[in-house]
Amino acid sequence: MRVFPDIPVTSKGNETRMGKGKGSFEYYACRVPMNKILFEIGGGNIRREVAKEALRLASDKLPVKTEFVDKEAELKQEQKKFEQKTNKIIQIQ
Repeated sequence: MRVFPDIPVTSKGNETRMGKGKGSFEYYACRVPMNKILFEIGGGNIRREVAKEALRLASDKLPVKTEFVDKEAELKQEQKKFEQKTNKIIQIQ
């Protein structure tokens, strides 16, 4: 997990009078910016299909849209983009 819930969220009980402190911790939360990777699976011999299924099951529990990102596929796309840019530069000169 690449994020950690370190912000305590407090609440007071129903029908309690105003004042007398802030209230006890109800749960912990964290702020996550858009396009931040939440979960990362790595290690030994983990097949891509197993990792994708595990993350799909985890994404069903989250209240946000999720996307599976493959590191190797990302590197290949960046390399292709770089090659296309260098080919254009070579053709222009």
